[in-house]
Amino acid sequence: MSSKTTEFKHVSYLWDEAKAAELAGDEVALLIYRSNLLGADLRLTNYGGGNTSCKLMSKDPLTGNDVEVMWIKGSGGDIGTLKKSGLAALYVDRLRSLKNIYRGVEFEDEMVELFNHCIYDLNSKAPSIDTPLHGFLPFKHIDHLHPDAAIAIAAAKDGKKITRELFNGTIGWVEWKKPGFELGLQLKQCLDENPGIRGIMLGSHGLFTWGDTAYESYMNTLEVIERCAEYLEENYGKKGPVFGGQKVESLDETNRKKQAAALAPILRGFCSSYRHMVGHFTDDARVLEFINSNDLDRLAPLGTSCPDHFLRTKISPLVLDLAPGEDLSDVTALKARLAPAFEAYRQMYTDYYNTCKHDNSPAIRDTNPVIILYPGVGLFSFSKDKQTARVAAEFYTNAINVMKGAEAISEYTSLPRQEAFDIEYWLLEEAKLQRMPKPKALSGKIALITGSAGGIGKAIAKKFVDEGAVVILNDMNAERLEGAGEEFKKQYGKDSYTTAVLDVTKADQINEALEIAALAFGGVDIVVNNAGLSISKSIADHTEKDWDLLYDVLVKGQFFITQAAVAVMKKQDIGGDIINIVSKNALVSGPNNAGYGSAKSAQLHLSRLNAAELGTDKIRVNVVNPDAVISDSNIWAGGWAEGRAKAYGVTVDELPAYYAKRTLLNEVILPADIANACFAFTGGLLNKSTGNVLNVDGGVAMAFVR
Repeated sequence: MSSKTTEFKHVSYLWDEAKAAELAGDEVALLIYRSNLLGADLRLTNYGGGNTSCKLMSKDPLTGNDVEVMWIKGSGGDIGTLKKSGLAALYVDRLRSLKNIYRGVEFEDEMVELFNHCIYDLNSKAPSIDTPLHGFLPFKHIDHLHPDAAIAIAAAKDGKKITRELFNGTIGWVEWKKPGFELGLQLKQCLDENPGIRGIMLGSHGLFTWGDTAYESYMNTLEVIERCAEYLEENYGKKGPVFGGQKVESLDETNRKKQAAALAPILRGFCSSYRHMVGHFTDDARVLEFINSNDLDRLAPLGTSCPDHFLRTKISPLVLDLAPGEDLSDVTALKARLAPAFEAYRQMYTDYYNTCKHDNSPAIRDTNPVIILYPGVGLFSFSKDKQTARVAAEFYTNAINVMKGAEAISEYTSLPRQEAFDIEYWLLEEAKLQRMPKPKALSGKIALITGSAGGIGKAIAKKFVDEGAVVILNDMNAERLEGAGEEFKKQYGKDSYTTAVLDVTKADQINEALEIAALAFGGVDIVVNNAGLSISKSIADHTEKDWDLLYDVLVKGQFFITQAAVAVMKKQDIGGDIINIVSKNALVSGPNNAGYGSAKSAQLHLSRLNAAELGTDKIRVNVVNPDAVISDSNIWAGGWAEGRAKAYGVTVDELPAYYAKRTLLNEVILPADIANACFAFTGGLLNKSTGNVLNVDGGVAMAFVR
């Protein structure tokens, strides 16, 4: 393949010459540009995977002399979103001089702290474990990626031979060695023994490529990966059907989603025995090809090869022994069938830990599976938050691609269990985990707040996301809901929320919203019944239509949302919270308020009844009673404000001050105040409280519960 070729089939050529010309002369900017392009194509590397670097001459700030400096992605970064703040910069001569004090492979971990003595830029990110792998090679620009096509060759039984023949000796080979100082030395040795090579394949791991300029490195990387992918494509089907052919037939897409939504909360409950987990589901065609195949039972237990894969997916998945179209309606019987599979997985993982652990190994971690495969339906993943669960599913899909390629050209080989353990329970990896921020109060929790596209509902949703939860935004107004979704995406990112059009008076939309929650996150933990409306009329003016609408939305809506959500919570069997946004009007009599006030009273007593019934399931039911929350409220946008103003003999503009002055604290009540009250009930400090009423009204003596 000519180095001038910019047409590729299996990778994306994204280099923009005009953009690069703007960055000419700034090698660090070009490094970031190149990194972002590589990270934008998941066929080249996965989220958080890989590393890129460049070396350039700079002035030493202490001596004024020219020194060689290496800029490299820092620890924990992602090349697709890399910025300068995510780079580490080190003196190359100091880094290479560490070889003089290196005591050998059994002491290589002690070298990591010494990287800090090589720091050039005081704003450096912490150097990653890959630093010596780049530092000991002489090239100005280096890309270390984990492309599926290359790892398929690297994880093949005959990978070394295939690499040599495929690239005519221009790509070197280094056998599996976990990343670190020793591997850096082995890369340099490989180059010394094979001068003139254009890259190095790391057994079971990934690919190193390089160039004299950012563009040359980029092109070299694309060309090598393209050739790997071409080779795999040429060989698919030559040995027989992919993955030994199809054993199970998939359900159609609609029924796959239905089946997954029904099962997800049960799986989430099993996976949350240690801590609340958030789920992700995919029925990607590549996943289905693997999980429906004859080779599933042989390949799945082997586990993954690349460290980036199994660190996020655990050593191997749990495969469910369920028929695709199986009746999942008998939840008790289904749990009884699944429980032994989870117990066996936990025991397998415990045995793996006990067999491979060292005297100084960190304590065993959560023994539940991360990846669960349901032939004919799809893949479930469960982790501490949505992004981690989604990325785990993506990584297992990468692992499937690797297995498919390796099996097509040779035979797939996974890492030996001890090698895998030494990565998973590596003390350096444990130290990285310990440095991560502590979980927020609602981490791992899933919340559905009805009417959450504006006003009080949106304020509650934002508060919950701020505290670590994921939310199902919903509203009966699709346009309003779309706007709220865009706002959350911009403020919090795509993994913080999902959306569902929801009219709380319609059973089909309630069920669909909870199915969306199950598919997006695995279930639901917190339900806030917030959707509402107000009608202020005298007894004489109240119509039957007014009355029915109030009771349908406020009372029936609260009940049927609760009923459907509780069914999901019982599947999970990890408790839950129901919070009903009621009103001070549930307790206080006032003029022109017969329908609304009595419906609010019904909501309040229904909350007490539900709390009494659901306590044995560890489902708490509590009430927040607001009053006069005018800001961004649909209620106040209608005729309610005029009605209340007329009843109290003031103008609409005077209402906020009127309401504030009649309170004991003389305060205007805002949506954020109601959100804080909801968090008070769900944040952990009140987890032994149920059946309570919390007034957030500035102090209205007539509304005191006792």
